[in-house]
This record gives sequence, C-alpha cells and structure tokens, in this order.
Amino acid sequence: MVKVEVISMGRERLQKVLARCGVASRRASEELILAGRVQVNGKTVQTLGVKVDPAIDKISVDGKLIKAPQVKVYYLLNKPTGVISSCHDPQGRTTIMDLMPGVKERIYPVGRLDYDSEGLVLLTNDGHATLVFTHPRYQVRKSYLVEVEGFPTEGTIRCLARGVKLSDGWTAPARVKIMEKSSHSTLLVLEIHEGRNRQIRRMCNAVGHRVVSLKRFRMGPLDLEGLGLGQYRRLRPPEVSELLAFVDQARSTVEKRK
Repeated sequence: MVKVEVISMGRERLQKVLARCGVASRRASEELILAGRVQVNGKTVQTLGVKVDPAIDKISVDGKLIKAPQVKVYYLLNKPTGVISSCHDPQGRTTIMDLMPGVKERIYPVGRLDYDSEGLVLLTNDGHATLVFTHPRYQVRKSYLVEVEGFPTEGTIRCLARGVKLSDGWTAPARVKIMEKSSHSTLLVLEIHEGRNRQIRRMCNAVGHRVVSLKRFRMGPLDLEGLGLGQYRRLRPPEVSELLAFVDQARSTVEKRK
C-alpha cells in the first residue's frame, strides 16, 4: 500500500474525480480505492482523502487509464516586450510559456500581443472563452496605454475614434483619450474590440504618429491589478465566475441580434 499525495493546483479528492469520470458512484469509487484497484501515476492508492489533479495526474482503475474530463483553467500574464505571444517559436525566441514554468496544463494564448508590446495576456484551454474574446462579432473591448510621437490634434483623435482606413479595410470605431503630454510625445488610452495584426500601431501610423510604446491593461473584465511585469497567476474562483458570466452574456447578446 502506498499513500500518495499529489500537490498541485486544481486538486480534488480521488473518489470525486472517479465519479465525475463515470467510473462509479462516489461510494463505489471509495470501495475501489480501499480494495487497491486504483493507481495514481503508477502507484496504488488505498487511502481515502488523497487529492489529485485530473489535468496532470495519470489515474488508472485495474490498470486501465481513465480519461478525465478536461478541467478548464485560466491564467493571466503581464507580458514584457521581447517575448513571443505563442507557445513555441521555431526561431528559438523567448515565448510566453517560457515565462510560466510552473504551469503544467496545456494552455494557449487568447489572441496575440506584439513582440514589441507589453501587457495583459489571457491563457486558457477554454475554447468558448477564446472564441468570445477573439471574434469581432462579440465586440470584447481591449484597452491600451499608447505613447505616440508628437501631439495629436483633436481632429486626429476624432479620426482615430471614427475609424481609420488600413490596407485591410476600415477599422471599427474606437475610444480614444489623451492622458498626458511630454516634451516630445503624447500618452493615449485607446480602446478597440478588433484584433488585427499590429492594429493600433498601424492606426497611429496612418494618422502620422508613430507608436513609441504600447501596453494592454484590460480585456473585458480582466485587468493587470497585482501583476508585475513578467509575472503570471491563475484566476481565482470569483474571477473565473465573473469571466464565465461575461462570456455567457456576450454570447447571449450576439444570439439576440440574429
């Protein structure tokens, strides 16, 4: 008999996981454990109360591996510049996953943030949330702090807000506000719901103001509060509930338009 305790995020009691996977009822699953018929990562478990993470641990009954339902997870990362917003890079550059060595689940970024931009990135294995955050029809707003060269006029700000003609067509209306001015540049808050390639940089270039720096600080209900540059964390349960409610509301709103 081997007593096993798997310490990781998202742990549940073994008998609960077995029941959720359809192996047996919770009570019957407890009997399977006590009878020595359940293995975790190749080791037999005969102690009730052992906790496992079904997204990470290999759980078998009578030597047969069970397939646990995918546990949905959500992480926030404050990406620095000089990091690729993808899981792998054939050129060997630093990726966002290199910044998250403690994450064992298979996750992927929701949308992209330019190599030379910094700020909020959501990573998850939830396909529904990913679709809502990335497809233009759901109009999820993303907010950026944008420093541009020079001093945009009120007419330029109105132009950005109405939409700018780019090589791939007109952009949707945006929200733009001047925050402060320095000796050579202007800091803007720019909010869009599209996600075209390098869109904000192209928009600003189109009206004659090169972007000096760009930081995304909000996506829908998510923000960077408490996250230093290069840091990441898993969403807390209340935040997950808020996120899922936001996703459901966005999908419901689109359905009502049809």
